[in-house]
Amino acid sequence: MEYRDKVVIVTGASSGIGNDAARAFAERGAIVVAVARREGHLKDLVEELRRVSPDSFYLGGDLGDQNFAQEVVRETVHRLGRIDILVNNAGISKHKQIYHLSPDEAEHVMRVNFLSSVWTSLAAIPHMLIQEGGFIVNVSSFAAKVAPPREAIYAASKSAMNSFTEGLWGDLAGSNIHTAIVNPGPIDTEIWDKEDEPAAYDGPKYPTRIVVDAIFEVIEKRRREVTAPKWNLQLVSAQVMKLLAPGVLQAGMARMEPVPPEVIERAREKARKESAGET
Repeated sequence: MEYRDKVVIVTGASSGIGNDAARAFAERGAIVVAVARREGHLKDLVEELRRVSPDSFYLGGDLGDQNFAQEVVRETVHRLGRIDILVNNAGISKHKQIYHLSPDEAEHVMRVNFLSSVWTSLAAIPHMLIQEGGFIVNVSSFAAKVAPPREAIYAASKSAMNSFTEGLWGDLAGSNIHTAIVNPGPIDTEIWDKEDEPAAYDGPKYPTRIVVDAIFEVIEKRRREVTAPKWNLQLVSAQVMKLLAPGVLQAGMARMEPVPPEVIERAREKARKESAGET
């Protein structure tokens, strides 16, 4: 794969996986469009990228907003004339008791983690058709395979992303537009510091590099789906148990992060008050 002068959009580029992916594409000679909300971080990143990729630039905004998500593709094509690779990496965490989750929070997670990738993909596909080829890489999560405790809406958003991508495999057949899924496991990023409620997971956390390597693997080897890390015993075991012994899997998760009885009781009392019309 020759990346020199290829136009690459990387969302969620202000930190973590997206930040390292943007650097890796620029080092290979690509023109990178870095996208995220935190413009200060993007500014610093692009200053660095331009040392090896002078035409790289950033677009700051909320990808949970449909207009901005579509504008990212429009502005890229307007300024650079094409889009060769779209990496949908933007995402937010949501680790929270289901009793504490509001409908607005749930919608926001779906907009950022799932719908943003739909909006950018639908905007990019017509340009890739004209170019007769392109790549769309959707960075999902292992949570799409096995939903962790307290992450029902997060897992749902990533599962939706995976199903959308799988649907594109058939829908884009013959177009020379390759779509792929990368499922990161526990990766050492700042997302762990942004959880609404503490997570019980205390296992190993892997470097972002393994996810960046997986992104390049699905492009260069035209893989459809890769998990990073590939052979983590916990991840493999969780998938096998989900298939063969789902009850055992759920029991293990309940031991790892049980729901405190007082949380249920408070939620029940709140529900009773709301049902009775009390504030």
